[in-house]
Amino acid sequence: MATLASDNPFAEVRGHIPGNKAIWVGIYAELTEFALMFFVYFIARAHHPEIFHQGPAQLSLLAGAANTIIMLTSSFFIARAVLAIRHNDQRVCLGWLAAALIVGIGYPVVKFFEVSWNLTQGIDGRGNVFQSSYYYLTLNHLVHVSWGLLGLVWILFRTYTGGYTAGDHRGLVAFASYWHATDMIWLMIFPLFYVLP
Repeated sequence: MATLASDNPFAEVRGHIPGNKAIWVGIYAELTEFALMFFVYFIARAHHPEIFHQGPAQLSLLAGAANTIIMLTSSFFIARAVLAIRHNDQRVCLGWLAAALIVGIGYPVVKFFEVSWNLTQGIDGRGNVFQSSYYYLTLNHLVHVSWGLLGLVWILFRTYTGGYTAGDHRGLVAFASYWHATDMIWLMIFPLFYVLP
């Protein structure tokens, strides 16, 4: 078990893996999956530059920006929850986790309205390679966010029942690592589809 430096609540023993090895197998699998999808994206973009140049104008920048704010905010709240449990403050940790869940639920809600709007505009994924790439990456990301939200419910329950302490909160750190990785992937998806012509 890692010991914490007294003057730095984020300090871990050198060489210590945050969370546990199992979550990192999952994170590496997730990153590998998306790395392959980004590879396909760049090949498609190289072969169809004009379609990808016009693509972002078809999408709702507002929806993409809203989900970016949601992901960054919920990740911040998760980080605050980890800090709180490292100070052995279960009540504050629960508050930050609840806030992260409430904000995080906004992601699939925004995505639902975004896809509904897309369909009314004729953006159904069958139009061109940009649309197909957009749906494939963003809906796969939605699956990972949904898993994360389910995991967050479990983490809330474990925290509420005293499952984590300042001395042992590896499960919470493991979840935080997954959520931040999912956040990082969105920060790559957002500019590629919504911003860059």
